[in-house]
Amino acid sequence: MNTNEKYELAKLVMEHALKAGAQQVAVKIYDSRSSNIEIRDQNIDTLKESNRAGLTIDLYVDKKYSSNSTNRLKKEDLFKFVDDNVAATRFLAEDEFRILPDTALYYKGNGPDLNVFDPKMDQVEAKTKIDLAMNALNEAYKKDERIVSVTSDYGDGISNEVMVTSNGFKGDQKNTWVSMSVSVSLKTDTGRPVDYWYENNIFADKLITKDIGKKALEKAIQKINPSKIASGKYTVVIDNRVSANLLYPVFNALNGYSLYQKQSFLVGKIGKPVASPLLNVVDDPFIPSGPASRLYDSEGLALVKRPVIENGVLKTYYIDTYYGRKLKMDPTSGDSTNFIFTLGTRNREQMIGDVKKGVLITGFIGGNCNGTTGDFSYGIEGFVIENGKLGHPINEMNITGNMSDFWFNLAEMGNDIRESDSIRIPSIMLKNVDLSGI
Repeated sequence: MNTNEKYELAKLVMEHALKAGAQQVAVKIYDSRSSNIEIRDQNIDTLKESNRAGLTIDLYVDKKYSSNSTNRLKKEDLFKFVDDNVAATRFLAEDEFRILPDTALYYKGNGPDLNVFDPKMDQVEAKTKIDLAMNALNEAYKKDERIVSVTSDYGDGISNEVMVTSNGFKGDQKNTWVSMSVSVSLKTDTGRPVDYWYENNIFADKLITKDIGKKALEKAIQKINPSKIASGKYTVVIDNRVSANLLYPVFNALNGYSLYQKQSFLVGKIGKPVASPLLNVVDDPFIPSGPASRLYDSEGLALVKRPVIENGVLKTYYIDTYYGRKLKMDPTSGDSTNFIFTLGTRNREQMIGDVKKGVLITGFIGGNCNGTTGDFSYGIEGFVIENGKLGHPINEMNITGNMSDFWFNLAEMGNDIRESDSIRIPSIMLKNVDLSGI
């Protein structure tokens, strides 16, 4: 089904829902294709291709709301599906806050081409994908006698969607993605270190495919013979592969659901410092070929580039129409896009060179953050830093603190981002961080 056919069907379904008694309607029709190949020790473990198509309809009936999905796209089936769900929606409880967005906030069209679709993605043959995954695996396989297993993974996907609403929104978008990763597990006298490397892109011919297995093996070997260090306050450098992990609780605390449920430690913090002045984050949906770039959000609201944290001061929440009404706040969009961080001038190694005694964190293992209070505790792994050089690996240690205080310890932003990630955060340095070990 091409884009025009999707629009025609969506319009028919919307009009039928209005005739059936709905006061407002939003319809999405989508199709997607994804493939996944996993190779373990030179044997294909997974070879999967998934093709999906479906329709989602949001019904607003007598101040009651339901969201319903089906993959049966024949007109006759859809009309019965709509009739049944309009009738069922009438049995739900009223919710006065459910309503389609203000039309003034909708994306009106004619936006820039964000170049997030690879028309050649579907031309990549299955054998080519298998060969890529096998070559990446062979960069590590049997390259060290301590290897227990090597696993490589190739994945790609294509998605297309159109959306229409009964109060005037009309939009379509499509995107592609491709990724490869390798994980290496070793067996040693002191444990079984595991590490990985990955690459991703929007375009198949721009995906980095060399040295993925080699880097995964190198990182696994570096973790042999770990030990703990004494508990205390340390200067830490967090590797850019994982530095976003400690920011996820901050991002979660910004959404309307968390704010309304009083499960956010950032309630009432707009315009107030929440981090060191070194922290600057912009949500930019218009990055050319950005992994999360798009022109409108899941409701059809026009997206804008906006500061999230500026010189440490919180500037925005993520509020959709529903929670905007419940919180009596203007909608901003409930969706995030590309998080872009202001960079420093040095890379990870240069920052490490200035640390007399500290820890390089290269991974997080388990743990949690209380969204209401901001208290957190995560398991970590990494390396001791002594006099500007990496020492022995560490594991079975925890990083603890409170998110309301933690980010004021930020001492430096690196300059080593991964441009293919939607969260473009570099390696970072923080001081006086609580680590618990022995």
